[in-house]
Amino acid sequence: MPTFTALTTLPGEDAALALAEAIERMEPEPTGVGVFEIEDDYGLWEIGAYFLEPPNETLLDVLAMAFGAKPFVMSELPEIDWVAKVRRELSPVEAGRFFVFGSHDADKVPQGRVALQIEATVAFGTGHHGTTLGCLRAFDRLLDAGFSPAKVADIGCGTAVLAMAAAAVLPDALVIASDIDEVAVAVAEANVAINAMQGRIECFEAAGFAHPRFAQAGPFDLVFANILKGPLMELAPAMAANVASTGLIILSGLLVVQAEAITAAYIANGFTLQGREDLGEWSALVLRRI
Repeated sequence: MPTFTALTTLPGEDAALALAEAIERMEPEPTGVGVFEIEDDYGLWEIGAYFLEPPNETLLDVLAMAFGAKPFVMSELPEIDWVAKVRRELSPVEAGRFFVFGSHDADKVPQGRVALQIEATVAFGTGHHGTTLGCLRAFDRLLDAGFSPAKVADIGCGTAVLAMAAAAVLPDALVIASDIDEVAVAVAEANVAINAMQGRIECFEAAGFAHPRFAQAGPFDLVFANILKGPLMELAPAMAANVASTGLIILSGLLVVQAEAITAAYIANGFTLQGREDLGEWSALVLRRI
């Protein structure tokens, strides 16, 4: 069964939420309506609606005009097993010593590499995205320089690929992986089991450092945070409070155009920039607490 989508944008959160509420009362009713703020504080919001039957396009046009939104862009998505499609199309990722692969590529793992098996799922972080790749490459360079952290945290862990990279090369380190999404935590736990790392990585649900385990285990010598600009900016004071003196953080999930603003926020909270790599439109930052 195909899915029909309707997408539009408009300025202002209140107007966006009101439009979304109006769409939810449509007939045929949507199976879901999403409201998302577009990055970089433009004040622009995106509304997406999903239908199992063709929506009433005339009514959508009327709603767009009534709420000051752009005309809806309509599309029909065929029924696709997206996980199977991703598995077919994703090739292994190499980031220095790390080799990230799916089960369908298990026969391609080269000898002498740190192999991490990640299955395509609903959680973010297969290694293909420029942000995850940038974090792995930054971590690989730190290891080459002799960095050996004893306590590692992966904030917003998604698939837990970064936490597993740390656990794989730091057998004596304490490694924590947390995410605000309970589904992501379940995916992280599944990947930890697939890679036979049970007991090596603690996985739990938390928003940032808001979990008692962080206070018990910290301060941390290395923290990964591969999330988004807004949460990264908000996390800066808590990061300073939970990272050991001279400890390092690897940040990504940010666009190249956002790197300077995020760097400034962390410098203001007692960090200094140690490295940066841009991969396409994405950037990865390495900062040291001073």
